[in-house]
Amino acid sequence: MARKRINETISHLEVVDINAKGKGVAKGENGAVYFIENTVPGDILSVRVIKKRRGYFEARPLIWEKESTHRTLPPCKHFGICGGCKWQHMNYSSQLEFKQKGVTHNLTNIGKVTIDETLPILGAEPHYHYRNKMEFSFSNLRWLTQEEIESEDTIERRGLGFHKPNMWDKIVDIENCHLQADPSNAIRNSLRDFAIENNLSFFNARAKEGFLRTLMIRNTQKGEVMVLLQFFYEDQALQEKVLGFLQNKFPEITSLLYCINTKANDTLYDQDIHCYSGKEYISEEMKDLKFKITAKSFYQTNPKQALTLYEVVKTFADLKQDDTVYDLYTGTGTIALFLAKSCSKIIGIESVPEAIDAARENAKENGITNALFEVGDMKDSFNKAFVSRHGKADVIITDPPRNGMHKDVVQHLLALQPKKIVYVSCNSATQARDLELLRDSYTAVKSQAVDMFPQTHHVENVVLLIRNN
Repeated sequence: MARKRINETISHLEVVDINAKGKGVAKGENGAVYFIENTVPGDILSVRVIKKRRGYFEARPLIWEKESTHRTLPPCKHFGICGGCKWQHMNYSSQLEFKQKGVTHNLTNIGKVTIDETLPILGAEPHYHYRNKMEFSFSNLRWLTQEEIESEDTIERRGLGFHKPNMWDKIVDIENCHLQADPSNAIRNSLRDFAIENNLSFFNARAKEGFLRTLMIRNTQKGEVMVLLQFFYEDQALQEKVLGFLQNKFPEITSLLYCINTKANDTLYDQDIHCYSGKEYISEEMKDLKFKITAKSFYQTNPKQALTLYEVVKTFADLKQDDTVYDLYTGTGTIALFLAKSCSKIIGIESVPEAIDAARENAKENGITNALFEVGDMKDSFNKAFVSRHGKADVIITDPPRNGMHKDVVQHLLALQPKKIVYVSCNSATQARDLELLRDSYTAVKSQAVDMFPQTHHVENVVLLIRNN
């Protein structure tokens, strides 16, 4: 992408929209577009233009001439530095307004889809402390403030927190994160302080060295806590020292795990997970269902709002007791198990073997016998042989990753022609692209946005498609 550094001041710019990265969008003379950090729609201000990119300019605020009614004071001291929660400076009702606007824009302009009925977006409660999973990174090169850089004092460079945007090797040391309930902050801060006091080495992403690598904390609505530490190399004495500290300091930890990860990346799926104390899993409940969650399990990170999302899917699907249902991209089978009692049978398909293992185990734990699960890459395994094994689907639920459905999957949906398709998406842009491919055969009857992630631009959207004729 073309870049050109410039230094120009522009006054009386009005912010009219907000983009996916949390920057305000303003239009100047001759249609020039400006992306301005820390602004929200309705702000009028003077800015300094700092970069020219292809199609827009980047700018920084100088003077607010008028503050927007959408604006609010971010509660987090790390706002604007750590890169998360980029909409904290916008009040929550306005966040919902612009999320709904973004979904509608994508469906209309990208997918050129006409929705018969667009239902109001469903907001989340609470607006903070809603996440059940957080991942933090250790670093011996934490990001420094300008004040620290200019200080003549000796600065501690070790930190534990989030990656600084656009600086993959720098970590913003986090004091208080508002996304996960206690004891998350206490565990992270105590562990960091203990490690520094005992002169333990923190990971260096460039040099690929250092003992402490990452920390993952998961919790459940009933208070179970899982902690997983990644060590970069084996050192049983140091491992015992760190894990023993956590076990004694936080007896509320119900699953204390660790792994030795010597790879270039932090992914867990190919790692051997060891249980130091407690159970190897934690348990979550959703209505009358119980789910075992391991270190590698996928589970909706906002469990309370996940129930709201699944209720929308259930309402849209309006299943009959003799229906055969496919659940594409089933993950650990949570949607399939949630719907199983409402249909004759439901078959989930997913490419990650560990996820299917978890789905089968959760089906067994809940006494559900009409939910079947298969491992397979969607574009290759969702085919005529799959239909021959399980029978033709009356209803298909599809919940693909952010890049949407592969074109071969869309073509097989068109060939299969189920009566209904319920399309769940975490990216309404790729959802709109796929809906355009289905448009000649299906009518988009309903659309319902569900906010799963307050303080961010992310939003789920559910669309009900009914076969034409």
